[in-house]
Amino acid sequence: MTERQIAQKAPYPANVEAGKTYYWCACGLSNKQPFCDGSHKDTGITPVAWTAEKTGTSYFCGCKHSKAEPLCDGSHARL
Repeated sequence: MTERQIAQKAPYPANVEAGKTYYWCACGLSNKQPFCDGSHKDTGITPVAWTAEKTGTSYFCGCKHSKAEPLCDGSHARL
């Protein structure tokens, strides 16, 4: 298993649609942050499925250390 990579020490704001499922990159290797592009292959880390409850802007974790994954909980401030 590969250790999660910090993509950035700040959240990624993303416009989401209610009822749509998004796949958050948990490994930190995706070139389409904060979402998965398949770069996790062979890492042992899998993306996290998340379904938006409402349409609007959501803030996805960029540091990959959030306890509220896939959303930012401010953990990046302690890295």
